[in-house]
Amino acid sequence: MDATKQIALQRIRTLFRLAREVIHEDPSLAQRYVKIARKIAMGTKLRLPREYRRLVCRHCKSFILPGVNCRVRIQSRRGPHLVVTCLNCGKHSRMPLKSREK
Repeated sequence: MDATKQIALQRIRTLFRLAREVIHEDPSLAQRYVKIARKIAMGTKLRLPREYRRLVCRHCKSFILPGVNCRVRIQSRRGPHLVVTCLNCGKHSRMPLKSREK
């Protein structure tokens, strides 16, 4: 990975850390941090790491943190999966849970 992508990844990590720290006091500032982080990723053609992608709603692109503005449930129907409900837009995201068979 070249230097610009390294710097971009560091800034994205910093912005997500700040967003996580400040969401309880000022949710709009946390949303702004995540918006800037996404812009950095798009500008450098860098894919957000999985742990950060899961903190952004796929539908309304808002910063979601479990227990603050999203609900997380585990469902076993149709294969075990995680259902994350964004409390800003009300949409659901489903993520499969890996089975430990192999």
